[in-house]
Amino acid sequence: MKKTLLSMSLLLCFAFTAAAQSNPVLLNAAGATFPYPIYSKWFSDYHQQNPGIQINYQSIGSGGGIQQLKAGTVDFGASDMPLNDQLLSQFNFKILQFPTVLGAVVPTYNVPGVSATLKFTPQAIADIYLGKVTKWNDKEITASNPGVQLPGNDIIVVHRSDGSGTTFVFTDYLSKVSPDWKSHVGANTSVNWPVGLGGKGNEGVSGLIEQTPNSIGYVELIYALQNHMGYGLVQNAAGKFVKADLESVTNAAAGVAQKMGSDMRISITDAPGAETYPISSFTYLLIPQKISDPVKKKAIVDFLHWMLVSGQGEVEALNYARLPKAVVALNTKQLSQLQ
Repeated sequence: MKKTLLSMSLLLCFAFTAAAQSNPVLLNAAGATFPYPIYSKWFSDYHQQNPGIQINYQSIGSGGGIQQLKAGTVDFGASDMPLNDQLLSQFNFKILQFPTVLGAVVPTYNVPGVSATLKFTPQAIADIYLGKVTKWNDKEITASNPGVQLPGNDIIVVHRSDGSGTTFVFTDYLSKVSPDWKSHVGANTSVNWPVGLGGKGNEGVSGLIEQTPNSIGYVELIYALQNHMGYGLVQNAAGKFVKADLESVTNAAAGVAQKMGSDMRISITDAPGAETYPISSFTYLLIPQKISDPVKKKAIVDFLHWMLVSGQGEVEALNYARLPKAVVALNTKQLSQLQ
């Protein structure tokens, strides 16, 4: 009898496994391009370890991800911009926001004949994007780059054309360091750009800069590295020119957990500290608090647990910074709110 029961249990187990493999749980998500390289790796690795769960992610920009989540066409979204109260009020369901990794936005450029790594003050970056600094040999740039022979060519400004969390991080930074930018343009996923050409996604901006001599743009750090694009040092709040890397981005989040509210929203651009890179940010997954399908709910919760533990071990290879342990703890606590 015991052997019969054991045999039946094994058969049921095999049947369940076979059913899971033949009818995998499919989760659809969309949003930010900023974390796309790490999300693509995570979702692929998680599927290999859990063949019964497949996550399809559309890298369409934070604005598109927010809109698709609002329309109910995806199971969860992704945004580099934490949703403010006004945006949250537009949803007919409650959203939980989960920080996933830390990244950086860097000024990247294509100036023929210039091989030096350029240094940019906050004022120089703001004035270039405001259209006030129009030549590469303007004193706003040359003063920070002694000994570098910069040409008198026009600066071709490149920005995002789509609703973008990368744009939010960049314009959030500019709004903190430039009163003119804050009053005339402001911070958002889409803004009315005073000057420049638009490219879709980090990929589009990277492509335009590569193809356009004398151009400057902003992209997520990994896109600059993957495409072997030069990117500049940025002067931080302590007055030091800092290169974006794992250490300087991690420094931007020092002590941040103590300032984070229960909703996990926070801006860390222009953070204090001599070794801090100033255009750093968390990026977020946007998860509906109530998930009616119990199978999908379990799949999402299990993935989030994996992301907070095993997944964090994969981020540095792609030049993202791990979440601080205190933020992982806050995220883990927030998981209990999913219904």
